[in-house]
Amino acid sequence: MAYQLSEEQRMIQAMVRDFAREEILPTASERDKSGEFPAEILKKMGELGLMGMSVPPEYNGAGVDTVSYSVALQEVAYACASTAVVMSVHNSVACGPIYLYGSEYLKETHLKPLAVGTKIGSFALTEASAGSDPASQKANAVREGDDYVINGTKMFITTGKNSDLTVVTAYTDRDKKHRGISAFVVEKGTPGFYVGKEEEKMGLRASDTVELIFEECRVPAQNLLGQEGDGFVIAMASLDGGRIGIASQSVGLAQACLDAAVSYSKERIQFNKPIAKFQGIRWMIADMATQLEAARLLTFNAAAMRDRGEDFSAAASMAKVFASEMANKVAYQALQIHGGYGYIREFPLERYYRDARVFTIYEGTSEIQRRVIANHVIGK
Repeated sequence: MAYQLSEEQRMIQAMVRDFAREEILPTASERDKSGEFPAEILKKMGELGLMGMSVPPEYNGAGVDTVSYSVALQEVAYACASTAVVMSVHNSVACGPIYLYGSEYLKETHLKPLAVGTKIGSFALTEASAGSDPASQKANAVREGDDYVINGTKMFITTGKNSDLTVVTAYTDRDKKHRGISAFVVEKGTPGFYVGKEEEKMGLRASDTVELIFEECRVPAQNLLGQEGDGFVIAMASLDGGRIGIASQSVGLAQACLDAAVSYSKERIQFNKPIAKFQGIRWMIADMATQLEAARLLTFNAAAMRDRGEDFSAAASMAKVFASEMANKVAYQALQIHGGYGYIREFPLERYYRDARVFTIYEGTSEIQRRVIANHVIGK
């Protein structure tokens, strides 16, 4: 690997790799079939510091850099993409906004347990008419004394059913358009906060994706993140970090696909020799490895830019669009190398192929990433 990890980053990588291969990987296929949420695994991940990786130690976090977070997420995704997406959402768009924009009260009350995994977090922005265009959301929050009353419905919320709290966006002043969106921390069990429909998905089946309903949901004003009107900025900043997370997941899953393809190609005998000896297969694997390495370097570049305090928005979008599309190509090619065996559930490629598909959709579609990149390169 061309990117030079520091000694600490290599230690984190080795620790998470061992944990993921021993604790997560053996039961990943079972969870995919049953849809069981990996609650016990997440508790262990919390004890290892994987649920608050970018949170400083004073709030119970590991306080590591973004490159370390990326390598850890890659290793978890290698073992189980469903577990990885829960880890990614929890770290980037639950812990992230509370740390960056939350009051001391919110940090003490919510960030500390999130950082050790005793609470799980989620993020609710998307609605039926508002995905790539957050300003189209219909949810609203009205100030009433010491509370805000939230009404609206969110959909496609990762971990929405199993999370203890959700960062929710809603309009506090619709006349200001996107500058009138605010963000709130809403706890599970708050009256008027319900889990609606649970989606049946193609992949990532051990990670719940649900509708969240807010009906006269009364939230204390102290649960407001930042100031009124900061919600759009909070969401965009969180999603930039989240895109590094999706790129990291893509790299981890693609590495699993590549390793499976290489292993199978050495074992599968056709015409009296392993298919790994055929030029057609060798060139496919060479292309897969090249695309994977390019995606890994783009991901580390975006992470390193973030760590240096640079504007990493375009770099994150480049990493996300390239890595997510790469993961789909590599999963396709790995399945092709497996032939008919890749299409049956006995082999993990069938699960990898289904899990990879959503990477180009969530946390900003490929089309939205290209818009962000073009705005950076050309100007708006």
